[in-house]
Amino acid sequence: MAPFIGPDGLPRCGWVAGEAQFLGYHDTECGFPVSDDQRLFEKICLEGFQSGLSWRTILVKRENFRAAFAGFDPRQVAGFDEADVERLLGDAGIVRHRGKIEATINNAQRAVELVEAEGSLAAYVWRFEPRPEELAWPEFAATSPASIAMAKDLKKRGWRFFGPTTAYAFMQAMGLVNDHAPDCSVRERALAARAAFVPPT
Repeated sequence: MAPFIGPDGLPRCGWVAGEAQFLGYHDTECGFPVSDDQRLFEKICLEGFQSGLSWRTILVKRENFRAAFAGFDPRQVAGFDEADVERLLGDAGIVRHRGKIEATINNAQRAVELVEAEGSLAAYVWRFEPRPEELAWPEFAATSPASIAMAKDLKKRGWRFFGPTTAYAFMQAMGLVNDHAPDCSVRERALAARAAFVPPT
């Protein structure tokens, strides 16, 4: 894919050309390591909502999702009930899909359990950071051994709407994988951020 040349004249990953909203997300979020549980949980949920849709659809609605789901605080979302499901189904600002809404509430409950068992969501997630030799996948890989392992383990723990492809996209976004193109001007910044990052334990 040909690089996208930004307004500053610097090259970015080609997918940024798709939508104006992608530029800020690409330059400041995608591929940069995250250790905040709430941000990690939010991304897991949004990746689930994206299933079958475009990331643009989710990104433009992200603030609406945050408002609808209590800022993606797992403990608050874990307490949502059927009245909340009906409220969310009536919210035109988000993706109104009962299965995905109910999965988000379920996953919040499972996230609370996981934090109690593992210490934090971040500590759990970063255990799945791929080893360097696992990163020699073809360009635009949709899964990896690590994403398959993460999805399989979360499924065993009762999580829903989080398969290997979703897990890989999550890893790309949260900095476990740096899939910025070799000629992308953000790639080195993302690498430097990862080098300075200490994974939680």
